[in-house]
Amino acid sequence: MKLTDAYGEADELLSTKEIAKYLGLDPKSLANSRYTGTGVKIPYIKMGKIVRYSKFAVNKYLEENTFNHTGETKQE
Repeated sequence: MKLTDAYGEADELLSTKEIAKYLGLDPKSLANSRYTGTGVKIPYIKMGKIVRYSKFAVNKYLEENTFNHTGETKQE
C-alpha cells in the first residue's frame, strides 16, 4: 500500500540526519527534542534503535506551526 498526500506525493520515512537537513537544523537538536520532549515536537517512528520521521508528519508539523505574524498563537 502506497500512502500519498493531498498533492499525490508518496510518503517517505527519513532519518534524523535527512530531516535535520530538510529543516535546516542540527541532527542533535532533533535528538535532544526526542529525549527531553521539548523544542521541535515532530512525531517519529522508532524501530529498535532506528529512528525515522514520516515526511507527511514533518510537513504537517510545518503547516501547523506556520504563522503570519508574531502575535498569532497556535490553535489547540
